[in-house]
Amino acid sequence: MARSWDDLTARVISGLAMVAIGLLVIWMGGHLLRIAFALVVGGMVWELVRLLVPEARTSALGMAVLATAALLAAFYLPLLVALPLLLAPAMAGIAWVPRHRVLYLSYAALILVAGFGMVQLREVSGMGWMLWLVLVVVATDVAGYFAGRAIGGPKFWPRVSPKKTWSGTVAGWIAAGLVGLAYVGRGDVGSGIIGLSIAVSMASQMGDMAESAMKRRVGAKDSSALIPGHGGLLDRFDGMLGGALFLLLIGPWAGLPVGTP
Repeated sequence: MARSWDDLTARVISGLAMVAIGLLVIWMGGHLLRIAFALVVGGMVWELVRLLVPEARTSALGMAVLATAALLAAFYLPLLVALPLLLAPAMAGIAWVPRHRVLYLSYAALILVAGFGMVQLREVSGMGWMLWLVLVVVATDVAGYFAGRAIGGPKFWPRVSPKKTWSGTVAGWIAAGLVGLAYVGRGDVGSGIIGLSIAVSMASQMGDMAESAMKRRVGAKDSSALIPGHGGLLDRFDGMLGGALFLLLIGPWAGLPVGTP
């Protein structure tokens, strides 16, 4: 039992540091937000190449620089001009990534589009909606971690992620719903935000499982060792990628308003 919590201290310290930095960046917005997201996306692309082709160090660095530059440029260009830039780093993988090209193409595109979408969420819909997305994903992850360790029970998908349980999965949905309920309590949004929060929670779990499946495919435990207790950037932000992409796709039909909720 003790060993099941042996990474808790490192996770908490690293998690609090990331939350503090993340909140500052979200609050500041503007150029700082854009630069920070471009760097994080570049770091995730670097991890992705190293994960799929560990010996391709030069390619990993080159793709990371390309992804950072492409996303940063996309933030300052009209949308229709920016769209090809979001896919260019993924397409470049055909030449730069010698193996697992399909995995790289799909996941690199996901990273770039989701990163762009999160910044757009902050700049178009307001800081409150971006904080809501972060809160939903974090609540899902935290509730899933503690419920899974404390309650245990049947595994969610043992072949892909042996540690994840149904108890942790459902706890994540409940926690996300409570985040939505808290926003309803403020009186600024309707009760539909509860269902949307749970859906985003599910999307974030799908993002988590997709990354777990990719690591299982290449025989890796973590995407890197950049973040103590959490692994790498992909390990930490996989759920955020899934939630952000889902919200980017469904937001206009879900009535996501312009302005802070």
